[in-house]
Amino acid sequence: MPNKEPDAAAAASKAPAKADVLQGTLDLMVLQTVATLGPLHGYAIAARLEQVSVGALRLNMGTLYPGLMRLEQRGLVRAKWGVTDNNRKARFYAITAAGRRRLATEKAEWDRTAAIIHSLLSEPS
Repeated sequence: MPNKEPDAAAAASKAPAKADVLQGTLDLMVLQTVATLGPLHGYAIAARLEQVSVGALRLNMGTLYPGLMRLEQRGLVRAKWGVTDNNRKARFYAITAAGRRRLATEKAEWDRTAAIIHSLLSEPS
């Protein structure tokens, strides 16, 4: 009976249909988005992340809303009920002072990590 598992090399060469959210980066992306654009509802946050990533990043609401709830519970965003452009009731998320401090810390850590990875990948073979 032939092996029906995909060839690992073939699977590795295929580009993913969408970018996976690296663990720990969702909070950073959400905080940056609301810090830049002001209060937004969840769907607008997801749409903005998709727009900025030119469609490579598509968040499903089952990923985004628990993240927003976690940020709110940690005091990094504050949510208020409002009305969308489509006249629908929605929660709008705004960054707090604690969220701005956390964003600055997370950005510095991201820059440090990216520099380390860049150094490692730039080493001569």
